[in-house]
Amino acid sequence: MRARLFADENRKWWTLAAVSFGLFMIMLDNTIVNVALPSIQSSLGLKISELEWVVTGYALTFGALMLTGGKLADLLGRRRMFVVGLVIFTLSSLACGLAGSAGVLIGARVVQGVGAALMNPATLSIITVTFPSRQRGTAIGIWAGVSALALAIGPLVGGLIVERINWNWIFFINIPVGVVAILAAFAFIDESRDTSHEQRPDVPGLFTSALGLFALSYALIEANNYGWTSTRILASFAIAAVSLVAFVLLEQHQRLPMLELALFRNRGFAGANAVMLLVGLAMFGVFFYVSLYVQQVLGYSPLQAGASFLPWTLLIILLAPQAGRLSDRIGPRPFVAGGMLVLAGSLFWFAHLGVAESFWQLLPGMLLGGIGMSAAMAPVTAAAMSSVRPDKAGVGSAVLNSMRQVGGSLGIAIMGAIVASGVSSGLAAGDPRPVAFVHGFHHALEVAGVIALAGALIALATLQHAHHRREAAADFAEAA
Repeated sequence: MRARLFADENRKWWTLAAVSFGLFMIMLDNTIVNVALPSIQSSLGLKISELEWVVTGYALTFGALMLTGGKLADLLGRRRMFVVGLVIFTLSSLACGLAGSAGVLIGARVVQGVGAALMNPATLSIITVTFPSRQRGTAIGIWAGVSALALAIGPLVGGLIVERINWNWIFFINIPVGVVAILAAFAFIDESRDTSHEQRPDVPGLFTSALGLFALSYALIEANNYGWTSTRILASFAIAAVSLVAFVLLEQHQRLPMLELALFRNRGFAGANAVMLLVGLAMFGVFFYVSLYVQQVLGYSPLQAGASFLPWTLLIILLAPQAGRLSDRIGPRPFVAGGMLVLAGSLFWFAHLGVAESFWQLLPGMLLGGIGMSAAMAPVTAAAMSSVRPDKAGVGSAVLNSMRQVGGSLGIAIMGAIVASGVSSGLAAGDPRPVAFVHGFHHALEVAGVIALAGALIALATLQHAHHRREAAADFAEAA
């Protein structure tokens, strides 16, 4: 009996390792791509709006299909959809590496988003059904730390590959990682699914949400090319508004909705998702434009740019697991609210940097960013997942991750619109292009800082202290 319990305990952690290894590939891809953006732009002759689509196309598809991915994971099996997502992501990485034009690269990135949307919801739901609530925050903290390891390695590996080989190889590196992750999934992850009631995909909800988010992102990214009052842009905003309102109305009346609005009646779940949306809004655009800033304004090489992010990502590796573990004991509220305040400080610090800064001027912002994200991300994730029943883990994790990715795609679009407006006004005033870029960059960072402050206030108002204790008691009662 004791040997069996020991084996079951060990298998839980091997399951966590397999899930984290698959997620490692997604995070590696994110950071490598950010560092390589200037090289991709130069090699393929991309406009800044096309460069934004390279990142936004992935994030938008990822976010828009995440809820469907969670539904399919609950319906068809979490391990199965995790593996299917891995296969799609790995093959589309090959297509990205072979791309010779903007259209092919953006299209392949969109397909990568499909693979990530199928795979990602399964990772958190597998953790949720594998670990009891007393260990869930610790497991999620380790999951976040392992993912952050990819963030730390990605910029350095990406910079080295771009300088020594070619930007195409930042995508080819995903192929062996994906193969190993698929083998690990079959070896260590047990199949699970939601058997509580009938499950089926919500096609009308998927269509209206995807159309609305795409139209909104298109309007924000292309507005500076066509004009904010052009027929094309105004029509895009109108399509976005109608589609998103239709999505909400459909979800209220669908028998099996893609987005279960009833989940948001739980204050902790609603608050955690609102914070995650604001994290995406504030931070995705910042990562995109800080990478451009250090290379195109400060003159860093790709490898130097990757190394400059190391303080941020190493702090996440070291601190995120501890934040997850401590949030199990004292609740997520102080960590999330404090972390968002520190993130705001990081953004306001970056907002005062000029055109001739050294690494030592970048360092305080990187350190604050690493501390802030470490404190906020694992506890807000644990808070959201502790607010849903285990049989709803797939949908709950899909909603949470969708909020982050949708926030990220819109964040890149919003920050891009602000930067482009600043560049245009700066050039019209006679400023050199680097000065004009920094002018718009500052405004974008100030907006991002205000968004982070709003996240801190929401965390204080909504996140509770006793989720894990109550869930632990419920687990014990179920076991009895």
